[in-house]
Amino acid sequence: MKKITIAIDGFSSTGKSTLAKHLAKCLGYVYVDTGAMYRTVTLYAMQHDLIGENKFDIEGLIAHLKDIEVGFIFNKQLGFAEVYLNGVNVENEIRTLEVSSYVSKVATIPEVRRKLVEQQHKMGKDKGVVMDGRDIGTVVFPDAELKLFLTASAETRAKRRFDELNKRGDQVLFEEVLKNVEERDYIDSHRKDSPLVKAFNAVEIDNSDMTIENQFEIAKKLVEDKLKDIN
Repeated sequence: MKKITIAIDGFSSTGKSTLAKHLAKCLGYVYVDTGAMYRTVTLYAMQHDLIGENKFDIEGLIAHLKDIEVGFIFNKQLGFAEVYLNGVNVENEIRTLEVSSYVSKVATIPEVRRKLVEQQHKMGKDKGVVMDGRDIGTVVFPDAELKLFLTASAETRAKRRFDELNKRGDQVLFEEVLKNVEERDYIDSHRKDSPLVKAFNAVEIDNSDMTIENQFEIAKKLVEDKLKDIN
């Protein structure tokens, strides 16, 4: 049976990674979390004092790109691949609200995007991949056989993110999380290089009032239909 490329795009905290992981596991496909890749570069920038509340040394970050290696290693116990920065597991460190507050700014840098898109192309060259992010169906894999675009209200997404951070033990205010979600939406949608837009042939799924299971069943049916068409 032929394999396909599944591109999942959408706004922050719409459950792209959760859906992508479930689909990849169900299909036996490779899962690539491109958002984690940008978060990892952001973490590196923070660690090297290249970005902060009132600073962003863009030229400095560009100069450091040759020293940044982002990789994924599958964790059998967790059932998914964790992200590594220069050989160090940073899966938890990249999920903080502080990283979230800077990642969209880092993602606007063309040199950063070129470096990571090149890696993403290599990861998906043999198909059989589920990749999620902001520009997968429009830039990374414009010829993907199935494209999904996830959306939900800002308040719904902020509540999900707020609950996730609190469950981890992070002390945050809902208002801070909502502000972060809205700011990221604006930056992602208005950047000059590869802005977040719905691909013309993507299937939009508004999961504001859906459970994870509801969303998965809808996506799974779309995958099954697409596989029938090409096999």
